[in-house]
Amino acid sequence: MNKFQSQVSDADLRILRIYRTVVECGGFSAAEVELNISRAAISIAISDLETRLGFRLCQRGRSGFSLTNEGSQVYDYTLQLLSSIEDFRTNINALHQHLKGELNIGITDNLVTLPHTRITQTLAGLKDKGPQVAINIRMIPPTDVERGVLDGRLHIGIVPDLKILSGLDYHHLYEEESKLYCSNTHPLYTLDDSSISKNKLKEFDAVLPAYAQTPDIKAQHQPLTASATATDREGIAFLILTGRYIGFLPDHVADHWIRDGRMRAILPNECHYITQFSAITRKGARANLILETFLAELEKTQ
Repeated sequence: MNKFQSQVSDADLRILRIYRTVVECGGFSAAEVELNISRAAISIAISDLETRLGFRLCQRGRSGFSLTNEGSQVYDYTLQLLSSIEDFRTNINALHQHLKGELNIGITDNLVTLPHTRITQTLAGLKDKGPQVAINIRMIPPTDVERGVLDGRLHIGIVPDLKILSGLDYHHLYEEESKLYCSNTHPLYTLDDSSISKNKLKEFDAVLPAYAQTPDIKAQHQPLTASATATDREGIAFLILTGRYIGFLPDHVADHWIRDGRMRAILPNECHYITQFSAITRKGARANLILETFLAELEKTQ
């Protein structure tokens, strides 16, 4: 039986990275886009890995994709191995005081239009300090960002402060204000706020977020007639722009539609809330010169 040798080769690491991506994407088809290789090539790599290990890693076929018990353990070991390699690279960087390696950062959707450009400025500063640093950005939901930072796949994340997790350190970034909006084709658009009551809002369909919210934010959504949901703010904007729904959006997201006359805020003095955003890092993580440089640059943007 052909198993892993005492030394792990570059080819071994490549196959393990493919396996990690397949697991995180939930199957071969979704991993094609992420890896930019064909499903046939992915299948060959996973089959080769199974042959070398001597057991089946996953079930795939018409019934869908799922990991075997051994496959789940190998995935955990793979994360540990790849994280150790990155730690080694980071430690060598520290010896030379030379920035070279990766920064893996997870960011919640639709933040690029914020008037506060702290993240943009920080990334620019990091690139200036370390031209050879590879910056990898993943735009994913807050819970996936938190999970990625906790398990070491991400060095840092940008998330709303919906809940505080004990395994994370929080670095406050800024506040984001959201208001209730309708489009210019919605019946409420031409009405003056003085003729609109919160009770009247119940007459209209509303789109609600399908992601975690603080109790205060949930209280703002509670009076609305929920008839649609969206997993991110872009999805909420899509439905508002149909003219059939009202919904909450951050001001910076809605701003260009407001300027174009395609949206307006409804009862802005009553229907609004604030969301706090933070950069998160894992507590007790090993010293990482690239991450330390990023955080130092972040402090400069205050």
